[in-house]
Amino acid sequence: MQKPSAPQTRLVTEGLAFGESPRWHDGRLWLCNWGTGEIVAVDAGGNSEIVLTVPAVLPYSIDWLPDGRLLVISGREGLLLRQEPDGSLVTHADLRGLSKSPWNEIVVDGRGNIYINGGGPAPAPGQHFGPGTVVLITPDGAIRQVAENIAFANGMAITPDNRTLIIAESHANRLTAFDIVADGSLANRRVWADLDGFPDGICLDAEGAVWYADVPNKHCVRVREGGEVLQTVTIDRGCFACMLGGADRKTLFIVAAEWRGFEHMVSEARTGQVLSVEAPAPGVGWP
Repeated sequence: MQKPSAPQTRLVTEGLAFGESPRWHDGRLWLCNWGTGEIVAVDAGGNSEIVLTVPAVLPYSIDWLPDGRLLVISGREGLLLRQEPDGSLVTHADLRGLSKSPWNEIVVDGRGNIYINGGGPAPAPGQHFGPGTVVLITPDGAIRQVAENIAFANGMAITPDNRTLIIAESHANRLTAFDIVADGSLANRRVWADLDGFPDGICLDAEGAVWYADVPNKHCVRVREGGEVLQTVTIDRGCFACMLGGADRKTLFIVAAEWRGFEHMVSEARTGQVLSVEAPAPGVGWP
């Protein structure tokens, strides 16, 4: 039986284009404001700061190396950028030889392994996306593909023990899990949960559940492995991603915006919001 919805959501900030790739880092929620090239950090009081502008419109996503340097995957350019201590951006890895299709999401595990999804073959005529892949960039800079045939690769999360990667396959209505083996490769692909929805961004909590955002259904859902729905938070616009943060990591932050289709993703509309709601368990793992 589905449990009641979470308490009332709170508006943290608004006026964004499309918030994506939210990360709780250094006491603030960081996000990518797609369509503007901005990376924005928002504190608990809703005060926002543009911390960096990157040469990308969309998609672009962020995470950090273990030493604290910011990584930005510039999706259409096929470049993984790294911010140096002086603020400059340099190329950390070049993915253009692997695929001409856009790259999407990034997650860095506790050992410094970088996983990036998207890419893959060109889409079929009339389609926006082809089958996605996952590539691994190891701390020594080696790059290799570690998964393929992902049905629109979206959010990713890694368990605190660095042993499992979970990925949202939006067009297959499921969360898929892989074992992470010693060299960072992915093995034992399996369905983690079949869903009644379209998972976008995801995050993990300390009870082993996953929160996933769903654009067309305008909600975020907490599920356990196997697909049991534990909680649903419904709002008035598409939910693109979610992240557990706050002082005790028990605040679920939701980035949401009105969805008008892929052809209208870059526009003057500023319907993007960050909302928050208290969650039953704190965030764990990566990101």
